Amino acid sequence: MHPERFHVVLSSEGRPVQHGWWSSEVVARGKFRDWVGEWGELPDARVTLTDEETGTELTTWPETT
Repeated sequence: MHPERFHVVLSSEGRPVQHGWWSSEVVARGKFRDWVGEWGELPDARVTLTDEETGTELTTWPETT
């Protein structure tokens, strides 16, 4: 498994604020959840989880419709 496969990004007002990479999707999803709870009140906050190996965005908050 690639050590930096799952990438979580927190952005505020369209600018990246924090990044993290994990080899485990389970751990990355936990970090995603934590970051939403800890940083979700930033102005125009957005958190995304991407599988860097496939280029697939796995989840985003807030959800886009």
